[in-house]
Amino acid sequence: MTSIAAAAPTHPTGVRAYFERAPLAALFLGISSGFPFAMIGATLSSRLAEAGIDKKSVTAFALVILAYNLKFLWAWVVEGVRLPLIGRLGQRVSWMLFAGALVLLAVINLGLADPNAGVGQVALAAILLGIAGATYDIVIDAYRIELLEPRQLGAGAGMSQYGWRIGASAAGALALLLADRFGWGAAYAACACFALPGMVTALVMGEPQRHRPIAERRPAAEIAQAIVGPFLEFFRRRGAWLVLLFIILHKIGDTLANLTFRLLFNDLGYSKDEIAIYDVGVGFWALLAGVFVGGMLYARLGMKRSVLVSLILMAVSNLSFAGLALAGHSNAAMAGAIGFENFASGIGGVTVVAYFSALTDLRFTAAQYALISAAASIVGRVATGTTAGAMIETFGYVDFYLLTTALALPGIVLFWLMMRAGLIDQSIGTAGTTGDGDARATTAD
Repeated sequence: MTSIAAAAPTHPTGVRAYFERAPLAALFLGISSGFPFAMIGATLSSRLAEAGIDKKSVTAFALVILAYNLKFLWAWVVEGVRLPLIGRLGQRVSWMLFAGALVLLAVINLGLADPNAGVGQVALAAILLGIAGATYDIVIDAYRIELLEPRQLGAGAGMSQYGWRIGASAAGALALLLADRFGWGAAYAACACFALPGMVTALVMGEPQRHRPIAERRPAAEIAQAIVGPFLEFFRRRGAWLVLLFIILHKIGDTLANLTFRLLFNDLGYSKDEIAIYDVGVGFWALLAGVFVGGMLYARLGMKRSVLVSLILMAVSNLSFAGLALAGHSNAAMAGAIGFENFASGIGGVTVVAYFSALTDLRFTAAQYALISAAASIVGRVATGTTAGAMIETFGYVDFYLLTTALALPGIVLFWLMMRAGLIDQSIGTAGTTGDGDARATTAD
């Protein structure tokens, strides 16, 4: 058995790796994964700001996204409960269809909620979408990891990141453009269609071959194992608590900064069309370049060193928004800040997501990845919802983005120390191992 941390140089390189069947499927899965986040993140921030809601209340809506951080609490349902009727299509396929339908309905419902009639109504609709979107994410992540071979985790992570940004950016831009012309209700209804690519992909690709049932035809035992098994297996690994600490720390600054960008753009006087053009246009091509470069780094440097490089770049990218805040309303400065941030995120989307995917055990893919991805941004999201607006009003945007850069440093240092101690190789689960035994043994064995 060989871990991908050790085997990275043998992975397919160049553009070809991104056009294999499974990584291409990851692209469409990513589209459906990304757009609900945009609907309750940047798009809702723009909508609330337009309605005259104060900054503290707007940033408090970031707490709605905490559903994504709490999704591990009900991931066992996706892992262990078989849906009636459509469950015959397979555990992953049936849940993909069910969760996708929930998201589609929840997006339309949020579009019908009017901030001017009461913020409470919007908050409830946003919470429902957050829960539905987080559930869809649980299924999508598990399906992607189990569909990809270990050698494809890097390319698949890149394509998933690419798809996520397409879904989030395209839906966000479409919402802004349609809202100006037809109103927010029509805009959200149109964006609901972004739930379909994931559902169609599951129907076309079918149940992933690497999916491993956690129990054989014993529903009670299956559910019980789905609840406790993922945690027991993960925390039996050497250095598991340090790995979890890194997961929690590595993205605090990035998350804190990302959820405030629309507030900055609004205060600098950018129009909806300008935001759509630069945030989507420049960001799209910068992300495409970042995903490609991330694949090259992953293949040439191996997983460990490529992750370290991407962590540094993502931290530095926050400085560009401090520069934008200093420059004021400048299209060139906005293009540079958005471009660098998306380039760094594209690289990190390949390397970091590949590492996190490789941490999972194939018996508990949905639950373990839900825990990992939830832990990855929970501190940043809580800080955004509770303090970001107040911090911006107190310190100003420049000092705020300097602080987010400093908050990224502990995660970088911890990952470097884990590399020195050999904990990266020892933390890999069966999803990231090669050879015939990848579904039966873990590095913990």
